[in-house]
Amino acid sequence: MARTSRPITVTLGELQERVEARVKSGDYASASEVIRAAVRALDREEAALTELLRQRVAEAIADPRPSVPARDVFRRLRKHHAALVKAERNEET
Repeated sequence: MARTSRPITVTLGELQERVEARVKSGDYASASEVIRAAVRALDREEAALTELLRQRVAEAIADPRPSVPARDVFRRLRKHHAALVKAERNEET
């Protein structure tokens, strides 16, 4: 079977030990196989997140409640943030 891709060099750093352990366990035949499986898993994760976000946007659009003006949202966020900062400062003292 002819190779359909070209080799690349990847620096894994601390992840290299984990890749090698998977190969050594026999679960994978090579480091390339581990990396291909990792990229496929990343693709699945991103697809699931995209679908979740699409669902959330659809739910938000379908929500019959009235919209909240951005200035009100940011006012509440600033108030919430200020309370968190104050609580954190109180914990430090």
